Amino acid sequence: MSYSKAVEAHLKKQKIEPGDRIRYSGNKGTFEGILLPKPELGGSESCLMLKLDNGYNVGFECNGATLEKLPGSSVALGNVGAEWKPSVSTNVPKLSLVATGGTISTKVDYKTGGVYMLSEPAEILAKVPELAEIANIHRIQSPFRKASEDMDSNDWKVLANAVVDELNSDSEGVIVTHGTDILAYTAAALSFMIRDQNKPVAVTGAQRSPDRGSFDGALNLIWSSQFAASDCAEVAVVMHGSSSDDFGLAHVGTKCRKMHTSRRDAFQTINAQPWAKIGGKKNDQNVHPKQPDHHANQNKKNAVHFLRDDYNRRDNEKKPIADTAFEPKVAHIKAMPTSDWGMIDYLVEKKIRGIVLEGYALGHVPTMSKHSWIPTIQNAVDSGVTVVVATQCLNGGVHPTVYASSRKLAQTGVIQLHDMLPETAFVKLGWVLGHEKTPDKIREMMLTNVAHEFNERHQQDDFPGFKEDDQYE
Repeated sequence: MSYSKAVEAHLKKQKIEPGDRIRYSGNKGTFEGILLPKPELGGSESCLMLKLDNGYNVGFECNGATLEKLPGSSVALGNVGAEWKPSVSTNVPKLSLVATGGTISTKVDYKTGGVYMLSEPAEILAKVPELAEIANIHRIQSPFRKASEDMDSNDWKVLANAVVDELNSDSEGVIVTHGTDILAYTAAALSFMIRDQNKPVAVTGAQRSPDRGSFDGALNLIWSSQFAASDCAEVAVVMHGSSSDDFGLAHVGTKCRKMHTSRRDAFQTINAQPWAKIGGKKNDQNVHPKQPDHHANQNKKNAVHFLRDDYNRRDNEKKPIADTAFEPKVAHIKAMPTSDWGMIDYLVEKKIRGIVLEGYALGHVPTMSKHSWIPTIQNAVDSGVTVVVATQCLNGGVHPTVYASSRKLAQTGVIQLHDMLPETAFVKLGWVLGHEKTPDKIREMMLTNVAHEFNERHQQDDFPGFKEDDQYE
């Protein structure tokens, strides 16, 4: 759709076309920016779309406004790919990039007003030229390109193999770019599927698209590069640690959850501390003494400050493998007041192999009322379905003996998963069922801490709660 005939005539008179830099003066004030085409979907025909210098797009009423074309200001709005030139410095670590898609891998299509996937993964890096001063991204591959909400367990298998290929190369670490919707699921899948991990893997994305002034992907890539060059041979979700640009956090791959739809610090480690803080003020007691030599060449304010020391260390003698066996017939249901326990019977009829039951508080389900779930859960277990229990509280864990209802549930043969996140339980159950068939082996494997997925004890600081600020004193 084009602008209205009156607007088109006004633009033609001023010899202004989309892509030109203009000065707009109207009843809202005077603004300068790039004139954008009229989006095909949405927007008024008489409303001009302008991209301001801060990266945001705004609409202005054309009627009664004065437009001025600024000389020598025309820019191309086509889908032109940028070029990434790897660093030639020998003082920065050599890293690999595995690109899958997501907001961090998008570009604005000004004809439709929407975003689309970049054609080449190197275009992601071209948005962050300062990255060349921090790392040499010398190997790039993209096993597939899709939005994360469209991914499934087969994509996890492909991705795990791609990451293992890079871990077995001469790169010092791996960065995975990914959509944020199921980024935490994928981080958990990689945590289980990559065995004998020898180097860091940073999974990152962006909450804001690259055309916006608040684009967070650039810093997430920088912080991911620094984590990928660290001594921590673990899978981590590396994203903003606050809504500002002051520091990033490397979250535990199996303890991480997206806790907000749009904030840049949406990802949080649940029931534990993150692996590390990246950037911000240095806290000497949190810096692990064993750091790679090249850290000394990096800006100190951007160093990786470890918040815990129970991580696996870098070990170049290890040869990681991709252990991708996975059973996709796993379901995840949530106990709710007045909910129909017949859902479980339906899943049994559909030959589902595993069910993650997200119970109340310590893992409770309706037990003593006429809506008791106990008989249908017992039927599922007796039918050979593995039923595991996590808490919908997220913080804290389930317990089999505190209440009578918990004891009745435990007697059915369900597996209660300490403080494991429900989403991590879903991924782990599929992975375990891909390996084991017998109930005893499945229980043993589900209750074995494979990748820091549960804690049997919690520390006071593991629950964030409300932190009193000076403004309340």
